[in-house]
Amino acid sequence: MNDRLTNPSEGSPFHAGEQAVQERLGVRDIEDWARKVVRDHLPEQHRTFHTAQPFLVAAARDRQDRPWVTLLDGPDGFVTSPDPGHLVIRSKPSPGDALEQSFTKGADIGILGIELATRRRNRVNGRIAESTGDAITFRVDQAFGNCPQYIRERGWRRVDDRPPASPRRGTALTPDQQAWIETADTFFIASGFRGAGDSPAFGMDASHRGGERGFVRSSNGTRLQFPDYAGNNHYNTIGNLVLDPRAGFLFIDFETGSLLQLTGTTSIDWDAAGLDDFPSARRLVTLDVEEIVELPSATSLRWAADADSVRSLRLVDKIPESDDVTSFVFEARDGGPLAAFEPGQHLPIELAIPGLDEPARRTYSLSSAPGTERYRISVKREPGGLVSGHLHDRIEAGAIIDARHPAGDFMMTCNVCPL
Repeated sequence: MNDRLTNPSEGSPFHAGEQAVQERLGVRDIEDWARKVVRDHLPEQHRTFHTAQPFLVAAARDRQDRPWVTLLDGPDGFVTSPDPGHLVIRSKPSPGDALEQSFTKGADIGILGIELATRRRNRVNGRIAESTGDAITFRVDQAFGNCPQYIRERGWRRVDDRPPASPRRGTALTPDQQAWIETADTFFIASGFRGAGDSPAFGMDASHRGGERGFVRSSNGTRLQFPDYAGNNHYNTIGNLVLDPRAGFLFIDFETGSLLQLTGTTSIDWDAAGLDDFPSARRLVTLDVEEIVELPSATSLRWAADADSVRSLRLVDKIPESDDVTSFVFEARDGGPLAAFEPGQHLPIELAIPGLDEPARRTYSLSSAPGTERYRISVKREPGGLVSGHLHDRIEAGAIIDARHPAGDFMMTCNVCPL
């Protein structure tokens, strides 16, 4: 076995699998930054965030040691944080949930707090310190933020509680379940690894994956495949899967509150020919499904997508205009049509820049002609400019950025008037 898998660096926030993937992909120096942002407690901002959410995503293992992921929800205030090292969650999986019997004292749990309306997310991993009839006390091992990439904006509301229908179990996806998956733009994944000893890097992870509708493919009733895109270079999920290929998936029907849970074994294709079908994907992950649990109307929460939500764009051309001005040409990552714009409007963009907890947001005037299927912005490098410097120095063809619809009221409404 590779030395990286047997002798991970001492005190690292990453276990051997995560380090091995970072080494393979040439981003091992991410640890210098991660040591500053991966904490053994919840910062005050994270405590406020988690306790304000109407739901949390939670990953754990069943009694057969298989990973699954579920949704925990409750009334306002169902999550509290008595101190920076703990969360108290007054909710447990519903009857029939794959993890119904899993939230016991000492169990590894991965938690993702995600606010779809603002695209914010924070992760925290640890163990259950206490478990009572209606609540768990969660002890923090690691806490860190995640960038908002690939999150589809959705507002939420509650509906009157209705008795959920009986769970449906199987070992192969039904045609309706396949259609559900193949039209999804969001799912959640559970993975984990616990090695010898007691490192805070061990345990379960709950993570978000997003893309355009149809980015998860179901070739048959027992196999799924999804593209893995660039992220924060931690490789928590991929690093787990390198050492333990078992994983759990969760798909949410945002209109009905139904949940679809899957567990199985993954394989990673690092150099797949199929990558051509997914522009900007770095690798493909396949899940061979072993068991399925469908929970109709499992939650009283309902979500609706924001019509003005963020769109992912791919850089197709980078054109130097002068010593300090460069033009950037983007098209839709999914190949679909872009929102129309008028002369004089600008493009609001968001960039995930290493070292920043939140995306950097800027607006740049559109320099392309209306009616094309591409957006063009021309950016002047500003001395010491964080975003302009990142665009000029780091962004190359194939890179993905996020953008909102073109906006601005300073528009030319007369085609023949003198300027």
